[in-house]
Amino acid sequence: MSIKIITDNKKARFDYEILETFEAGLVLTGSEVKSLRDSQASLKDSYVAFRGHEAFLQKAHIAVYQASSYNNHEPERLRKLLLHEHELTKINAAITEKGLTCVPLKIYFKKGIAKVEIALARGKKKGDKRQTIKSREADRDIQRGLRKTRR
Repeated sequence: MSIKIITDNKKARFDYEILETFEAGLVLTGSEVKSLRDSQASLKDSYVAFRGHEAFLQKAHIAVYQASSYNNHEPERLRKLLLHEHELTKINAAITEKGLTCVPLKIYFKKGIAKVEIALARGKKKGDKRQTIKSREADRDIQRGLRKTRR
């Protein structure tokens, strides 16, 4: 399976504890697809919201495609997510009942089709974030030590 990752939301993995992930399709216009193929996207501060019984990706920035003249799109417009009915009800129930949030983790092309990986997540506390930073720095120190001993 050929997967080309367009953008990754590293901030979401730091700010949230990821509980469950889903793969969703995106409803895009032609200029958005071309812009994604040029890797012109950002998921910073984006989230998934429900309107009725449909999920939408909000505040995801897909840059305007320069070669397109009058057919361009709004960079931060609402984009409908394509999910199965049981996935929609599961995500919506978790958001309303358990107080979880739904954040996009990455946008990628799978077999030529644009997909977004979304996750049900719980916000980390300040102490949890500090623990993540400490473990990351410890891993770096271990890697540095291994590199020095190999030389």
